[in-house]
Amino acid sequence: MTILLEMKDIHKVYPNGTAANRGVDLTVYEGEIHALVGENGAGKSTLMKILFGLEAPTSGTIEYKGKPVSFKGPKDAIEQGMGMVHQHFMLAPSLSVSENIVLGEEPKKGPLSMFRDRATERRGIVKLIETYGLKVDPDARVETIPVGQKQRVEILKVLYRGARLIILDEPTAVLTPQETDELFASIKALVGQGYTIIFITHKLREVMEISNRVTVIKAGKTIATLNTKETNPEQISRLMVGREVLFRVEKQPAEPKEPVLSIRDLHSVDDKGAPALRGISLDIRAGEVVGIAGVEGNGQTELVEAITGLRRATSGSIRYLDKELVGKSVANIRAMKIGHVPEDRQTTGASLTSTIAENLILDHYRNPEFKRGPFLNKKKIKQFAKVMMEIFDVRAQNEEVLAGSLSGGNLQKVVIARELSKNPKLLIASQPTRGVDIGAIEFIHREIIKRRDGGAAVLLVSAELSEVMALSDRIAVIYEGEIVAVLDNTPELTEENIGYYMLGLGKKHREKEGAAQ
Repeated sequence: MTILLEMKDIHKVYPNGTAANRGVDLTVYEGEIHALVGENGAGKSTLMKILFGLEAPTSGTIEYKGKPVSFKGPKDAIEQGMGMVHQHFMLAPSLSVSENIVLGEEPKKGPLSMFRDRATERRGIVKLIETYGLKVDPDARVETIPVGQKQRVEILKVLYRGARLIILDEPTAVLTPQETDELFASIKALVGQGYTIIFITHKLREVMEISNRVTVIKAGKTIATLNTKETNPEQISRLMVGREVLFRVEKQPAEPKEPVLSIRDLHSVDDKGAPALRGISLDIRAGEVVGIAGVEGNGQTELVEAITGLRRATSGSIRYLDKELVGKSVANIRAMKIGHVPEDRQTTGASLTSTIAENLILDHYRNPEFKRGPFLNKKKIKQFAKVMMEIFDVRAQNEEVLAGSLSGGNLQKVVIARELSKNPKLLIASQPTRGVDIGAIEFIHREIIKRRDGGAAVLLVSAELSEVMALSDRIAVIYEGEIVAVLDNTPELTEENIGYYMLGLGKKHREKEGAAQ
């Protein structure tokens, strides 16, 4: 096969002394899907930023199409036929799909090309969508389309600019399983048309399913490059983490006690005023994990927000240890020993402009242990942060590093460390392992079960049905804002059983039975 890209002995040392890359080698063949894997903070994203001109390497060489290259910025990389789809989308929500795709490269017409040629623009976008099968409405505003379609818009952006090598950074981190399947079909179609893909992911199942070869990076160094057909998840995980990783959750049967959270006939609306929760009733008991299974967009987000005070309930009751939560402020609810790992760590989980230490005490800085009279006890806060960073394996130079500079997985660990450090009686974990490496997933799963065994009630929301099944004692299936089934998680329960209810078929079956009676 023809070598398209060679990165040799890449080093990146930041001015503060942090070494992100310590001699990385990467060879990518033309027309392949090349997976790049490693733990959070291993240096994957830094390497791709160097390739795309967002960072300058301290040392090392890059050859592209057989010629040495040195990019001073993304514009140089784009001109050479590279495109990068970032983990966190870079779209203008108020603009249309078409406007986002052409932004900065709009076709012009008239004298001196003074005017925007919207007719040519739309024809070009429609043709682009049809050519690559990335179905999305070119006239829809980006803020109104699902996450999976936003991903397609990002890919269409790089295709519009002529990219032949496409870097996908954690492309499935926010996608549902169905959207992931659609993305993989699109990627395979692109490769079939001669494109080359670099695919950064933590999900080994995806590596095995879609890649031709995989390069493993650990602590800023290349550990191995393997043919995917000649390896397996166990070998890759050993290379990534340096030890055996359990792909199952070890736990004893639950011993649930009294209800900690009781939800009765809960109703709420979404951001557009449409019904989102339609009479939800559910109990979560001390000493059990209740998982919420459902296709994303069926009310999971609104349910969590209603419980945590982030969304107003229009009617119904949410009682926590016999205290009514409906109508209480977020601050009051968070003071009640309720832990909440939000689904979006960037917007609601952390303050990106604050340090790791500040994020770890974000809502309990008033605790006496962190005070010295009317002032904060910075020494105690620093000590606490150091301990949390060690326990939860947050990889950063020190506790004064800004949260916004962390990798997605390390930021997630900060959020989880803060929420679990409160020893909550109720833990609401929404997408707790999104964008986190396999070693950290194993640790987070173990911590959730430890809290359950310590008597906490846990509400788990995850787009990964396998995660819901691995951790939950009972599984509540949500469909169009209703709980359509609550199932005991016995060995006989299968993903197909749950999927039946997730698609609303179980609900329709019950409605037919009721009509017949």
